[in-house]
Amino acid sequence: MNAREMRIPVVTLPQVEHEVFTDAKAAVARLKVLYTDACAFLAQAFSANVTGTQPATRFRAYYPEIRLTSTSHAQIDTRLSFGHVSTPGTYSTTITRPDLFENYLVQQINLLLENHGVPVLIGPSTTPIPVHFAVANDPNVTVPQEGAMAFPLRDVFDVPNLETTHDDIVNGLGYVHEDGSSPLAPFTAQRIDYSLARLSHYTATLPENFQNHVLFTNYQFYVEEFEAYARKMLADPDSGYTSFVGPGYHTITGPDDVLPVPAKLPQMPSYHLTRADGGGITLVNIGVGPSNAKTATDHIAVLRPHAWLMVGHCAGLRNSQRLGDFILAHAYLREDKVLDDDLPIWIPIPPLAEIQRSLEQAVAEVTALEGFELKRIMRTGTVASLDNRNWELRDHKGPVQRLSQSRAIALDMESATIAANGFRFRVPYGTLLCVSDKPLHGELKLPGMASDFYKDQVGRHLLIGIQAMETLREMPLERIHSRKLRSFEETAFL
Repeated sequence: MNAREMRIPVVTLPQVEHEVFTDAKAAVARLKVLYTDACAFLAQAFSANVTGTQPATRFRAYYPEIRLTSTSHAQIDTRLSFGHVSTPGTYSTTITRPDLFENYLVQQINLLLENHGVPVLIGPSTTPIPVHFAVANDPNVTVPQEGAMAFPLRDVFDVPNLETTHDDIVNGLGYVHEDGSSPLAPFTAQRIDYSLARLSHYTATLPENFQNHVLFTNYQFYVEEFEAYARKMLADPDSGYTSFVGPGYHTITGPDDVLPVPAKLPQMPSYHLTRADGGGITLVNIGVGPSNAKTATDHIAVLRPHAWLMVGHCAGLRNSQRLGDFILAHAYLREDKVLDDDLPIWIPIPPLAEIQRSLEQAVAEVTALEGFELKRIMRTGTVASLDNRNWELRDHKGPVQRLSQSRAIALDMESATIAANGFRFRVPYGTLLCVSDKPLHGELKLPGMASDFYKDQVGRHLLIGIQAMETLREMPLERIHSRKLRSFEETAFL
């Protein structure tokens, strides 16, 4: 806050004390009341002043927060990778959209109560809610661009502050809140709000449409197959799936319903085959390139999905491979460069056993091959991800030597980014690619070849990804969220 802001009277909600809770559902109910009241206050103040002259006061409301203080060194079940704090102390996190995150919050608070035997405190934080985020879910309120109002918006309301919207917690940079408390969750409320707004922009679907299991692809053909699969599921009353959501905020609930196609698709069209408990499957067409892969995963991570997988096309690097063969990544050669500042390339990205087994099992089931016979159509090995789609046009000596030394068997532009961001954000990850060309062996991706390949392979490749996700859905969370993804000092919240 600058000197001028300090001189302006601040109008806010009446101050309330933190309340003690030993019941997770009651604690979340209180979070919802605090958040709703704060947003309503800001929306009303904004609507009353947006068209007039500059008011003589500032208007401010605060995110609610959860606080926990532990004084015990008691040993927690060492099998658990989350749900507890590592050392005695005070921990806190600001909360946004408790309606959206209700199930998650109840689950995480319950674990704290069970593992530590101390209550949580719920009350207002000292972090202001930016007015843009407070009115984001009110269709009757729109925040105009800077300069469109008679006064600077930031002189009257709090606006998003990128200096405090960062990934220091998940990047392990020793972040501590201003009051000295340690982080209780991997993201602050403002960081989550920033990503929720970005998700709507990039995908043309709502954050609440996203499911706990996310497939990423780099071709539109997979979208068409996904919609066909979704319609089959909606025709089956026992499937557990309830709706299919596409870009433009369109939803269908029956197999023959018309799903309108927007006149202009968003940058990353997303499609959601939903279940009532959020355990459905989301497919995101991230297009080509590591930048898109990073953007998508940066924002989807705040929703705390249970797994994400890359199911796309790749270049096969071995002469023994054939078009249509599957590649199960167990290591990554990271030359995509987009995450080097957040996750240095010397950090290994380990394969996750639960994900690997689920994918291999799905390949076996869909192809009706198993054991040694499965090796005919699937290889496990290193996938290289580059930032240059036309790498074949460079002098081959350098790249080919590195690829050979790394034992790479496939190359694409997105897989390493998705896996590395999964590691960084503690989201279980995996990659199953399909060989669509072999540039080192004279088999380039040409139109005629591509058509035959897509026709034969896309359907079952997508089905493999879906079946793997359905297998993962049946696993307990403590099995999927591996301890391999947790650092020395982790947040209690998943």
